[in-house]
Parts: sequence; C-alpha cells; structure tokens
Amino acid sequence: MHRRSLLLGSLILVATSWAVAQGAWPTRPITMIVPFPPGGLADLVARPVAEAMSRELGQPVVIENKAGAGGGIGMSLAAKAKPDGQTILMALSSLTVIPEADALLGRAPMFALTDLRPIARYTADPTVLAVRADAPWKTVQQFVDDAKKRPGAINYGSSGNYGTMHVPMEILAQAAGIKLTHVPFTGAGPAVVALLGGQIDAVSSGPATVLQQVKAGKLRVLGHWGTAQLGALPEVPALKDSGFAAEYAQWSGLFIPAATPEPIAQRLRTAARNAAQDARVKEVILGAGSPILFQDSADFEKYVQADARRMAEVVKRIGKVE
Repeated sequence: MHRRSLLLGSLILVATSWAVAQGAWPTRPITMIVPFPPGGLADLVARPVAEAMSRELGQPVVIENKAGAGGGIGMSLAAKAKPDGQTILMALSSLTVIPEADALLGRAPMFALTDLRPIARYTADPTVLAVRADAPWKTVQQFVDDAKKRPGAINYGSSGNYGTMHVPMEILAQAAGIKLTHVPFTGAGPAVVALLGGQIDAVSSGPATVLQQVKAGKLRVLGHWGTAQLGALPEVPALKDSGFAAEYAQWSGLFIPAATPEPIAQRLRTAARNAAQDARVKEVILGAGSPILFQDSADFEKYVQADARRMAEVVKRIGKVE
C-alpha cells in the first residue's frame, strides 16, 4: 500500500508538471496574502504587482489582507498553504525576524524560513523617523535629547513586536542610549493613523507609507536608517550622519510555499519579474516614494539569508518583548 501511494503521488506530480508545461495552470484565481492591513508598504506594492501578474497569468491574483502578530499570521498561512501555486505571499523584512523572535521567546514557531521560497524582491528602503508636523522636534538630535530628559515618555507605534517598525526604533534607542515606549498596532496604516491623531508621538516606516502626509504638511521626517540620500526625501539626513550608528532596510518581496512544483514556481517567477518592468507598477511604487530595486529569485534568496543572519543578532540585542 505504501509503494502504491508513492507511485500515485509521483504520477500526480508528473501530471501536474505536464499540465503546467502545457499552460493549463492556473485554471482559477490565485490568492496573494498580504500579512498587514491596507495602507502599508506591503499592500502598496502588492496591489499593482497583483494586477500585472493577473494579466501575465490569465487569472485574477486576489489580495487577501491577513494582519496580526507583526505579519506572522499571514506569513504562517502562506507557509502552510498547499504548494500548488494558488497561494503566494507579499512579505516585508519582518519575515526574517519572526522565527528568531519565536526562538528567543521559547514559543512554538509560526513558520520557518525554509517553509517559503523567495521569488522576487521589489523594494528595499531604509525606514524613516516620522513625527507630526507640530511636534517640538525639528532634528533627530532634539528628539534624542528630549528622550534622555524624559525616559519612556516618548512613545512610538509599530506593526507589532519585532516587526519592521519596531526593530529600527529599538536599533536607534540602543545607539542613542535612550528609552522609548513601544505601542504595537496591527500594521503601518493603523500606526500612521494613530500618529496623525495624536495617540502616539513617532513611527519608523518605509518612506512610501508617510510620504503623502509629509507632502500635505501633516508629518515631518527627522532622519532615516539608510546609508545614502533618499530620492523621495533628499533633504532628510541619515541617522549615521547625525552621529547615531543605526541602519535598517525595509524590503518587500514575493514568496511561495517551498514545495511548490518547479514548473509552477518558474511561471510565477517569470510573472513576478515581468511585473517589476510593468509601467503601471513602476508608476505606483515610485510615485509613493519607493523606487523599485528588483532582485530575481536566486539573488533574492541570498539577500534574505544574509538579512536573516543580521536580524538574528538584532533580535538578541533587543531581548524578550512580550
């Protein structure tokens, strides 16, 4: 019976591969999980990419926002999805942090990096430190000086513990020797809304998430976690230029379940690569202040592995956050 099951499984795999090679896949809509609410970078990148991939694949690519646990809930759903090409994931760099945080906290892992296969990177932006336009701080140094005078009094919002908005603020706090109060939300969108409404004092987010509010005069950006001038905000200094050794990049990229058959993976890879060249995708993402920094599957996989090694050390320095 076992041998018969193995034979049947092999025949199904061969049949699936043949069908894909003949162009039979996909025959129904594909789900793209975005593990954050609307309004953040992952959602902003996912929507034009999904539209472009829909045209390429001949089936709708439907966005499903599955927020929670700093992105971990949606990422876990994608990692555990049936590897048939019908579920794909638009993730942010918190993907490399969450497994390390689970290990640090001694809890069952939501997923492992090996459960997912990198397909394409679209953006890789340093996060920016944004405050309300009426805030008393005009520079990072003023922000830090105030935080030193009032330990814990300044709070900031994030997309969840160990997420892409939490980690850079902790990197800055360590570099500057200050204590800030962390207020987690379900995603960047709700955190920015809270900042605009006065419920929190600051956020660290991708430029695309706050750029329109900056242009509207509602938010001010004090600095960024990068190493070079920001194209969208050229006047904003890097934190390192203000004397703080704090660097962090928030990237966005497409993943699939690791066991997805190779013919399907290659179709998705081609569609993802072509989406990066699509005029509408470029217009939307660049217009939001995040230039496309595309990496194909092999290079992106190396990038993710290197980022995971860096983030493992950062998580250890942050320590346990319940």
